[in-house]
Amino acid sequence: MNLNINFQEKFEERHIAPNGQNVPEMLRTIGVESIDQLIEETVPSKIRLKSPLALPPALSETAYLQRLKQMASKNKVFKSYIGQGYYDVITPNVILRNVFENPGWYTQYTPYQAEIAQGRLQALLNFQTAIIDLTGMEIANASLLDEATAAAEAMFMQYSLRKNKEANTFFVSGNTFPQTLDVLRTRALSYGIELLIGDYKTVVLDNAIFGGLVQYPAADGSIDDYRAFAEALHTNGSTLGVIADLMSLAILTPPGEWGADIVVGSSQRFGVPMGFGGPHAAFFATKDAYKRNIPGRIIGVTIDAAGNYALRMALQTREQHIRRDKASSNICTAQALLAIMAGFYAVYHGPQGIRAIAERIHGLTIVLAEALRSIGYSLQNDTYFDTITFDLGDLCGPLHAEALNHEMNFHYNGNSVNISLDETTTLADVKEIIRVFAKVKAKTLADIDFGALEQALQSPIPDQLQRTSAYLSHEIFHAYHSEHEMLRYIKSLEAKDLSLCHSMIPLGSCTMKLNATTEMVPLSWDAWSKLHPFAPIDQVGGYMQFLDELNQWLSSITGFAKMSFQPNSGAQGEYAGLMVIRAYHEDRGDHHRNVVLIPASAHGTNPASASMAGMKVVVVNCDERGNIDVADLQAKAEAHAANLSCLMVTYPSTHGVFEESIIAVCQIIHDNGGQVYMDGANMNAQVGLTSPATIGADVCHLNLHKTFCIPHGGGGPGMGPIGVAEHLVPFLPGHAVVDIDEGKSISAIAAAPFGSASILIISHAYIAMMGADGLTNATRFAILNANYIKARLEGNYKILYAGANGRCAHEMILDCRQFKQVGIEVGDIAKRLMDYGFHAPTVSFPVAGTLMVEPTESEPKAELDRFCDALLSIRKEIAAIEKGGADKTENVLKYAPHTLAVISADTWDRPYTRQEAAFPLPYVASRKFWPAVGRVNDSYGDRSLVCSCPPLSEYAEAAV
Repeated sequence: MNLNINFQEKFEERHIAPNGQNVPEMLRTIGVESIDQLIEETVPSKIRLKSPLALPPALSETAYLQRLKQMASKNKVFKSYIGQGYYDVITPNVILRNVFENPGWYTQYTPYQAEIAQGRLQALLNFQTAIIDLTGMEIANASLLDEATAAAEAMFMQYSLRKNKEANTFFVSGNTFPQTLDVLRTRALSYGIELLIGDYKTVVLDNAIFGGLVQYPAADGSIDDYRAFAEALHTNGSTLGVIADLMSLAILTPPGEWGADIVVGSSQRFGVPMGFGGPHAAFFATKDAYKRNIPGRIIGVTIDAAGNYALRMALQTREQHIRRDKASSNICTAQALLAIMAGFYAVYHGPQGIRAIAERIHGLTIVLAEALRSIGYSLQNDTYFDTITFDLGDLCGPLHAEALNHEMNFHYNGNSVNISLDETTTLADVKEIIRVFAKVKAKTLADIDFGALEQALQSPIPDQLQRTSAYLSHEIFHAYHSEHEMLRYIKSLEAKDLSLCHSMIPLGSCTMKLNATTEMVPLSWDAWSKLHPFAPIDQVGGYMQFLDELNQWLSSITGFAKMSFQPNSGAQGEYAGLMVIRAYHEDRGDHHRNVVLIPASAHGTNPASASMAGMKVVVVNCDERGNIDVADLQAKAEAHAANLSCLMVTYPSTHGVFEESIIAVCQIIHDNGGQVYMDGANMNAQVGLTSPATIGADVCHLNLHKTFCIPHGGGGPGMGPIGVAEHLVPFLPGHAVVDIDEGKSISAIAAAPFGSASILIISHAYIAMMGADGLTNATRFAILNANYIKARLEGNYKILYAGANGRCAHEMILDCRQFKQVGIEVGDIAKRLMDYGFHAPTVSFPVAGTLMVEPTESEPKAELDRFCDALLSIRKEIAAIEKGGADKTENVLKYAPHTLAVISADTWDRPYTRQEAAFPLPYVASRKFWPAVGRVNDSYGDRSLVCSCPPLSEYAEAAV
């Protein structure tokens, strides 16, 4: 017997869903003989790669995890007392297992379709409520990317609010974390803001100063009373921003009670691992008067069609697409999954639990401070919460060495040392720290009278800064303190949300593909999750190795020279790339180059990012086929040649087409002195077939939460690293704390040197297990799946754009505008899809009244057919209205989605059956997903904006 044995299982076969039996049928439906023919008809030959990607051979899932464990062993997990905005935590296991490690939570999409996202909307509302309570402010958003960029957003909001429009100076306390100061420098540069860094006690306020920013507690751990400074700023007509430590606010007077206008910070301490820098959810809280100036997302309370309690994203839901370069921020994502974890942490512990943790941290810090003082160390900050600073003098070197011998990391600043304690610190840990310090002075623990110390302990927090107000008073923070209760609460919310666990999420431009379990498993390993981003380089060998490999692999895939992993989102990647281009021009003496050309079809964050980078946006027209109007581009490039900075282009286009003219487009820009920035949102149609460098781009960001499998997490985390050509490498972002300078590096874009480093493992795993052939096949099958859907739907839906040979790339746009003749809006189709068990495709972007569909390579033919069957069935429902068989206003689409409460009600007075409403196709009954609420009333919620948890009586009323 001859055996044909496959000695290694291919991960590619698990990731790419269509199999050999289905492919011939799909090809026949499309009308091609082979996938090769389809690719030839889709991707222009002149941009196709001539050789395979230079990547290592693909590993099996088992082999990859074994290799990653070897790599992880090169990381040394020392006890971290570095602080500086990053602290070790205890993630409650009920949250770790049921949220962080649960695809029911991490594979959800941004809650634009509120009716099937009520669970995570409630979890985010809990987060907002906790932030409002702890900061003492009136309104909060549903998270930002990290503390430093949140501070930068606060600065810009204060700049926008300034009464004196000539004022351009912003005061920042010098006692602020250095990484935050670094990001502020970057952001200030674009707007011409002059940073005045100094002492809040001595600064002279004048009309040129539009705002101030202080840290509470400060970087050295001290707790200052900023009341007089806040009053002085307000008298000056300025505003005050505060960077606050969330855990400390359990025992410190909240900034909202002593004059803050904006409070920002990180919620990392609420159960989110350090992860070598992220991902973590920043918070942003302010006064109600400023609610329309808040960057990012706000979750608000409203009602559904039946008048029941419901939630949705309020106010700035799609601000970048509406206001574009006039948007208040380019942020279109969040750190939703991490904010959800932090919110659950607050729910699980409640106010008493949070205060007990804060008091324990504070109490141990007092013990440590007094013990070290008793053996002769000089404490530099008389007030503190968890961080104490000592002047070591000539003992700095010996102490550093002794600390490393005991596997401890402190933060050193000249001859001073900062020690920050956290939730994981025990009394035994404190005694071990004291032992190290004592040894350096030739002393022992026996020289310390701990009994006398403990009896004499008093908090160094001034009386006027000790919190007296209540917080986390809502019933939600008092109801789920046993694990059983918490588990059921988490699961009850999860059940209200549609995720990839239920069905495909066919969102154009968002690439909701498989997030394989093997890619996710390592994120919980201590060797990756418990490392501080400022840990010494010789302790993070595993991280350095995998970051270097990922850098090489992504450089090979894009054709670029090097990547920067610092940007925490796609929009932040856009901004980083533009700032690199800006620095390149200025280095050549071209300070005047500030015009950016952007096609009319571009993603909304493109013009918003350009504006944030200090550039002037000039819009380039598209032709009737949705392609860039090359003649218009040529004319505008030549007209602005003297000041042209760059072109921002998405490829394949946002219309889902490989434009034939792309090389010529890039050449026009280069001929006129500009650079080409390629938006990497659609890289899933490029990998292995073409590349940004091949088409002529100079810089590109990659949405790793799209093409490279980092999950969307209900709206974040994301990662948007940038790749650049050789001439731009010297300008890649640097960092104030960790030396990653490339020679002429711009200052930091984000707080951590490698962004949300821990989740980069996901993309590393994906590339390592797919290999060059697997990645190329993923692209090929993404194009196959998209064209299969196109072939099944055309004739019933108008496909808005296609390539020269009638093919789409990895996505397509369905034109639904014709249905308005009978009163059906694209939103009605989106809501009706919920009754069929599907999340809607992208609604009204990039063209109003359309649906943009992207299936990805991870969806099998059966799921594609299920989705197509749903859309074809909906088309018949519309046809019934067109033919007069159904009323224009009283029909199944206008009443969609249908909840279980509606279907099971005693009365039914609608002109269609319950079966037609809830089970329109046979497959629906076997895997029915019920929307938690009926159609959400957005305008009601915006008229009466409520962004914190209402009384539980409203929940009870909603359940009746």
